[in-house]
Amino acid sequence: MEPDRTFATPTDHARCPCGSGGAYGECCGPLLAGRAAPTAVQLMRSRYTAFVVGDAAYLLATWHPSTRPERLDLDPELRWRSLEVVRTERGGPLDREGVVEFAARYAHGAERGVQRESSRFVRDDRWRYLDAVD
Repeated sequence: MEPDRTFATPTDHARCPCGSGGAYGECCGPLLAGRAAPTAVQLMRSRYTAFVVGDAAYLLATWHPSTRPERLDLDPELRWRSLEVVRTERGGPLDREGVVEFAARYAHGAERGVQRESSRFVRDDRWRYLDAVD
């Protein structure tokens, strides 16, 4: 399924929305195209990018089947502005689980806000988002 084109998709040479400082075509672009993320934090960054570009199919594909919703409707009026990775716990290439704490800033019309979350990730054949913890 193609991403919803009501969302803006960066060019390969543009700065990646995830805030890594890399180019989209070398950072999250390949992951959204199907390459497996080597770490939990890279998966989390690519999932943030998927929210930015409106790629609900990628979000569902990288969500663990035990907690994945049947469908995901993204609001094209919600604009994700920036991502800050606050903390990581495990989640490396040899780990089976990891936690990534982040703060994602957004705008929805005149409203501005920050979503703060500690996300749990698990790895079987590839890293997948499991759920959020307090």
